[in-house]
Amino acid sequence: MTVRTTLTASLIALTSWAADAQQPDLANRRLTPEDVRRVAPALEAYTQDGLYGDVWKRPGLGRRDRSLVTVATLITRGQYPALTYYLGQALDNGVRPAEISETIVHLAFYAGFGNAFGAIGPTRDVFAQRGIAPDTLPKAAPTLLPIDEAAEADRARRVGESFDAVSPSLVKDTTEVLFRKLWLRPDLAARDRSLVTVSALIASGQVAQIPYHLGRAMDAGLTREQAGEVISHIAYYAGWPSAFSAMAVAKTVFEARPK
Repeated sequence: MTVRTTLTASLIALTSWAADAQQPDLANRRLTPEDVRRVAPALEAYTQDGLYGDVWKRPGLGRRDRSLVTVATLITRGQYPALTYYLGQALDNGVRPAEISETIVHLAFYAGFGNAFGAIGPTRDVFAQRGIAPDTLPKAAPTLLPIDEAAEADRARRVGESFDAVSPSLVKDTTEVLFRKLWLRPDLAARDRSLVTVSALIASGQVAQIPYHLGRAMDAGLTREQAGEVISHIAYYAGWPSAFSAMAVAKTVFEARPK
């Protein structure tokens, strides 16, 4: 082998290593970088240079929040094979096991019970690997947080006036199950619960529900910059069309709120 050939091979290896090093915990990926490059070299390059080299490092949204958004998106879209890796990353990025448990419970109502159950197996495996015991997770019936009775009464009145004649049972369950129970469970902060909800709505293309829940998220502390980064982040996990559909709705929410 000539000196030039040796240098070229070394440079290629160094470039490959640098790209791979963008993504944390490569050893726990289901598919190695080489597996992906054998099929779609450009996909691995976009993953390392774009997704992990740029998106996950953007300062507009912290890594913990990005993990919550990603996990919510994967569960909503039923993309369970990737969930094991991202649950591990979520724990490494500061998401508590109790918050992961509550995210799954919450998404049962916003992405469907089937999708929530689909997340149980991967989460069980990650918790077992990490030594996370069931008795450390939220109880089925914890002491609920206090409710803003005036705000909830106003919400319930508006929904009732609009939909009691269509599905009174759904209106009833929305009040009694979602807003007087689910949203008051204490192991996922209000801002994070809204963040998970907005992520699920974007990932499933439910844009009609975004204004209320994005406004609620911002009332709980999510900034415009963070909301914009949520949409940008989800583009990589749910696709550009879902993100652009959400962006148009978010624009109207931003414009209606005081700066």
